[in-house]
Amino acid sequence: MTTFDDREKAFEAKFALDQEQEFKAIARRNKMLGLWAAEKMGLSADSAEQYANAVVRADFEQPGDDDVFRKIAGDIKGSGLSVSEGEILSKMDEFASMARDSIRAGE
Repeated sequence: MTTFDDREKAFEAKFALDQEQEFKAIARRNKMLGLWAAEKMGLSADSAEQYANAVVRADFEQPGDDDVFRKIAGDIKGSGLSVSEGEILSKMDEFASMARDSIRAGE
C-alpha cells in the first residue's frame, strides 16, 4: 500500500467519524430542545422526557431542521404559549453548539 492509499483511508475514516459525531450532536441538540420546550409548556418530568424523545424522532421525517422546528413551534403554539421563531432558532443554535462541544469532549 502506498502513502497515498494510507492518507486516503485516513481521510475516509476521519470523514466517517465527523459524520457520526455530527449525527449524535444533532440528536442531542434535539433532545435538549425538546426538554426546553417541555419546560416552557409545563410538562412533568416523565412527559418532558417522552416529548424530548418525540422531538428526536421528528428529525427523521425529512432532511434538515425544518421538521424539528415545525414540531416545536406547533406544539408550543398549541399549548397557548407565544414564542417567536427567532427564539426557537436561537435555542436550536445554542443547543447545537453545546451538543457539539459535549460530543467532542467525549461526554
